[in-house]
Amino acid sequence: MKICIYGAGAIGGYMGAQLALAGADVSFIARGPHLAAMQANGVRLQIEGGERVAKVRCTNDPRELGPQDYVFITLKAHQVPGVVGSMQALLGPDTAVVTGVNGIPYWYFHEHGGEFAGRTLESVDPGGTQWRGLGPDRAIGCVLYPAAEIVAPGVIKHVYGKKFPIGEPDGSRSERVVRLSEWMVKADMDAPVRDNIRDEIWLKLWGNLCFNPISALTHATLDVITSDPATRALSRQMMLEAKAIAERFGVHFRVDVERRIDGAGAVGAHKTSMLQDLEAGRAMEIDPLLTVVQEMGRMTGQPTPMIDAVLGLIKQRDRMAQAAVAERMPDAKVARAA
Repeated sequence: MKICIYGAGAIGGYMGAQLALAGADVSFIARGPHLAAMQANGVRLQIEGGERVAKVRCTNDPRELGPQDYVFITLKAHQVPGVVGSMQALLGPDTAVVTGVNGIPYWYFHEHGGEFAGRTLESVDPGGTQWRGLGPDRAIGCVLYPAAEIVAPGVIKHVYGKKFPIGEPDGSRSERVVRLSEWMVKADMDAPVRDNIRDEIWLKLWGNLCFNPISALTHATLDVITSDPATRALSRQMMLEAKAIAERFGVHFRVDVERRIDGAGAVGAHKTSMLQDLEAGRAMEIDPLLTVVQEMGRMTGQPTPMIDAVLGLIKQRDRMAQAAVAERMPDAKVARAA
């Protein structure tokens, strides 16, 4: 079993380390001090009160690795179109691409059925780069629920959770998706095969599309956002707008809005990934979480007034943050885009 983790940050590093310790032939694509530390010392995974060390092949050049059985994409969603070219060296005739990214994936309308089948989404796949370069036939969906963090270069701390629902776009229990699930379970991950992975994608996105931008705009943690009457009401309205869109595409939500909000609040004083990116001066995942929902609303003729308003605000916040970083460090704009 040859598995490449493309973007071996916190979550990708955690998954890859567990798979390597379970016996898979794992390789990492990473960069910077994190890459150098893993090359020198292996991946140090802090989990369940102890530390495990996995020796995996680490590089910043996919050409060194050759074709894989599975390629996990665990980059920020907006980074993926820029690496499709370099990923070609990892793709053999039967390579599966496992999309562990936030938001709506590039393959969403592959095997979808109905009037939207085969459509691409400009906000997450500009110009159809991923659709053409990776191919929708390779895709396996994967929803990332756990939390992990890089506490030092080469050192990953598992915070909570081990659930990674996976599924084929057509809902089938293919040999490749069952095999992947078996390996992930062997690596102490919960990887149920879903017959409609899109429901899982939307369930996670449902919270991300409101809690992430609200947190970046207010600097509030999840417990505050979900308990304050004003931000809770705004979250609810954005979620209802998104639900109306998703249901037009046949999505079923197994929990209601209030329960989804309460579930986020139960996480506690947690900073969302978008707030963490803002504070670190990194580009935020706006298009895969918000712009794509707006785009899908336009496709169905569904109005999105609250999503539109929050999207406008968070885009302006991002522009102001980038301008501030560029003023302090003239080379930062280049670094952010790299």
